[in-house]
Amino acid sequence: MRRLTRWAVRLALLAVAIPFLLTLLYAVVPPVSTLMLARWLTFQEVDRRWVRLRDMAPSAPVAVMTAEDARFCLHHGVDWDALREVLDDEDEPSRGASTITQQTVKNLFLWGGRSYIRKAIEIPMAVAFDAVLPKRRILEIYLNIAEWGDGIFGIEAAARAHFNKSSKTLTTREAAALAAALPSPLTRDPARPRGGHRVVMDAVLRRMATENLDVACLKQ
Repeated sequence: MRRLTRWAVRLALLAVAIPFLLTLLYAVVPPVSTLMLARWLTFQEVDRRWVRLRDMAPSAPVAVMTAEDARFCLHHGVDWDALREVLDDEDEPSRGASTITQQTVKNLFLWGGRSYIRKAIEIPMAVAFDAVLPKRRILEIYLNIAEWGDGIFGIEAAARAHFNKSSKTLTTREAAALAAALPSPLTRDPARPRGGHRVVMDAVLRRMATENLDVACLKQ
């Protein structure tokens, strides 16, 4: 029993150490997501072209923050107020409150799907991730590993696949279309937004035009 306990402690320490060491590495090295790794291991195509945040159209990160996490610059990895609202909302238990940091951690270290176990692991990892990396780097990583179609990862590959242009030359409308596609990247076409996708895109555009989103954390 003592031997099993020692091995359990070692495995637990290893499970904590690996993500922490990778986080330090990802401060300077372009990371890959678990989904990208899974595709490579199963010999499926992966289209990802790393691009720095400063080399994207300014509207691109703002559109994604507006659609996914408007309080990104204000929280420390987890938006506790939004999470509390979801937990208190008995009518909409499926509505999520994941921040960009949580989604980044999930994509880098964890697995997809809905799971209370994964969420319980994801939350402290997001807090630690936010404590180690600057906000600019977190958003830069997210925009380079987010899925935007079958085998399409990152905003540069998405811009070229859907609009045949670089992410640097995206218009505000195109950036909003990409941001609105993120919840369902395999079923929403940013080049031809329809139905609910178009409704979300229009809402993102309205908010970008009327709301004063806090983007101070993105300034160098």
